[in-house]
Amino acid sequence: MATLQKSVRTSLMRTLAAGCLLLIALLVQEGAAVPISSHCRLDKANFQQSYITNRTFMLAKEASLADNNTDVRLIGEKLFHGIHALQMSERCYLMKQVLNFTLVEVLLPQSDRFQPYMQEVVPFLDRLSNKLSQCHIQGNDQHIQRNVQKLKGTVKKLGESGEIKAIGELGLLFLALRNAC
Repeated sequence: MATLQKSVRTSLMRTLAAGCLLLIALLVQEGAAVPISSHCRLDKANFQQSYITNRTFMLAKEASLADNNTDVRLIGEKLFHGIHALQMSERCYLMKQVLNFTLVEVLLPQSDRFQPYMQEVVPFLDRLSNKLSQCHIQGNDQHIQRNVQKLKGTVKKLGESGEIKAIGELGLLFLALRNAC
């Protein structure tokens, strides 16, 4: 009986020591062992702030009133073509790319319009973009880049009308970010 207790105690001590060594190794690497896709997450609290949610949807509504192109949808099923519904890190990475494009190529050039909503929503979206800055996917992302390029091409082809349409779909972008990330 004493021999069995000593054997169990020794085994337990080895397991504990191995766990401590693993923890120390992770601390030394400063969390470098965290999977890349874990950065493709946003806290749900970002989307539960009623004031900024309201402002985002008001901005989208105001821009959609100026949008005379009802034939084109930027954020919809086509955007997610080729991306499996269960691959949340890929969906979030796609939305990160769309968010960054929308901030740089759409909202900044149109920043003088749709006030006061624009001045409140842009910093919020910029914070989300910063939180997703470490979001990357492992492996080939050509299918995602192809979808983003199609969206960019559509906006560029439509010119200022495309920018207005993208602003008009900020509510859809907000919901897609919430659902994917």
